[in-house]
Amino acid sequence: MTTATPPPVAPTGDHHDLAIALFAVVVLVTLAITLWVGRRGSATEDFYAGGRDFTPLQNGFALSGDYLSAASFLGVAGLIALYGYDGVLYSIGFLVAWLVVLMLVAELVRNAGRYTLADVLALRLRRRKVRAAAGGASVVVTLLYLVAQMVGAGSLVALLLGTNSAQARTWTIVAVGGLMIVYVTIGGMRATTWIQIVKAFLLIAGSVLLTVLLMVRFHGDVGELMRQAAQHSGAGRRYLEPGLKYGATFTSRLDFFSLGLALVLGTAGLPHILSRFYTVPTARAARRSTMWAIGLVGGFYLMAIALGLGATALVGSAEVRHANSAGNTAVPLLALVLGGGNGSTGGVVLFALISAIAFATILAVVAGLTLASSAAFAHDIWAGAWRGRPRRRPFRRRAAVPASRPGAAAEAEPTGEASERQEVWVARFAAVGIGAAAIAISLYAQQLNVAFLVGLAFAVAASSNLPVLLYSLFWSRFTTRGAVWSVYGGLVPAIVLVVFSPVVSGTKVALFPGVDFHWFPLENPGIISIPLGFLAGWIGTITSPEPADADRFAELEVRALTGAGAA
Repeated sequence: MTTATPPPVAPTGDHHDLAIALFAVVVLVTLAITLWVGRRGSATEDFYAGGRDFTPLQNGFALSGDYLSAASFLGVAGLIALYGYDGVLYSIGFLVAWLVVLMLVAELVRNAGRYTLADVLALRLRRRKVRAAAGGASVVVTLLYLVAQMVGAGSLVALLLGTNSAQARTWTIVAVGGLMIVYVTIGGMRATTWIQIVKAFLLIAGSVLLTVLLMVRFHGDVGELMRQAAQHSGAGRRYLEPGLKYGATFTSRLDFFSLGLALVLGTAGLPHILSRFYTVPTARAARRSTMWAIGLVGGFYLMAIALGLGATALVGSAEVRHANSAGNTAVPLLALVLGGGNGSTGGVVLFALISAIAFATILAVVAGLTLASSAAFAHDIWAGAWRGRPRRRPFRRRAAVPASRPGAAAEAEPTGEASERQEVWVARFAAVGIGAAAIAISLYAQQLNVAFLVGLAFAVAASSNLPVLLYSLFWSRFTTRGAVWSVYGGLVPAIVLVVFSPVVSGTKVALFPGVDFHWFPLENPGIISIPLGFLAGWIGTITSPEPADADRFAELEVRALTGAGAA
């Protein structure tokens, strides 16, 4: 039987040097990939879609790399370390979400779009209006997700340096923001994809290593691992039962249902996940990519459960919470113990290695998010809506249509190569602005759990992007008004409810703990905002003075199902 007395587990002294050196190696390797790939092509398709020549296996690794963010490696394991069973339930929502992506989204989006979600909508609706709405929602979603990654980076490096100072976290967030701007502006999608592939391999390999060491420590006895976790959780048997975090009251149970709904439905509306389907040559490749991603993500979350339990058993919930109140440093602390403990060479090496992998995870994900948001701004808002010059049509040319046909005005004037070059430059400048905004917001959110922050991003994606995507793909009567109302009808309530929730004010861990202006009792708005998004799209459609264009929906349907005319 294995027993464990939680030791002090903060790395000290000269041991920081090794971890910092590994961090430097991660940064140098990713920068080398960016510079090498960035010289290979500068066309619009290279910047947005990586040339569309990645294999399903490569894209499957990139998809899992985009999805397995700081919330997965740091936040989920941290929630399990602190709250046991309730943290495990949290991880299930992340995995189940991929079934929605596989069954409803992957192939259809690859066939119907070109670079962004708005491309799918513009195939049958008035382009300027839907591009402005969808592009704006995509920027908001990716900003929320970016904040989560950068908060995770601040917590990780603060632990590495052996300090809880706000100054260390602040400079880390600024540095990560600067690096992500470099990755996107120089390398585009091709470099970002290769960084994701390398990061996914390292992340899964590191998780396998820690899981094997953990199982060896407990002689393969999962039951003993769970008993030790309960013993050192401070909650006893309640640690292994539902309700430690989400089940104490009716409100907390409702909050957890709202969170689960957002996680399951939100993945299919995440802009950086949808853009991944455009990096493969065919819809079949997109589906196979998703299947690879499901296998990789599923295996990872099984290991994350074990690592969260291991952190509680060997480190202790109190020590995890002491190092970071949200639990974001549970996995690196576990690595330190499994390697031999504080002061041992093995412990420091393993701690530094896992910390470096976590840092690589954050760098890769923020690069993908920044690219998705800058593409939404440049391709949809700037080129498609503000300038009013639709991009080159991503589907086969047809004969000229009568001007009297609904939506006909939206199909005019294809653009040339010069405009595409301008668009890429705007995307690069947008990456700088979005990066700066993410840095500023992250500085105010450093005490929040990164998995929780990602849950908010999922809620906004499920409320604004998913309804309009499903309506556009499957409802023949759907109109432009319905699309615009659907996006804003989900986006605005989600943001308003978050602003007036305990996340922002009224609690000790809120963004503004010194004030209380919250009136919405739930931390996650999904249970209200997601139905509102679907309802707004339905009301907008049935009240629209302009009927749906049956011909354009038929074209979208044929293309989405068969791939005829796809980019």
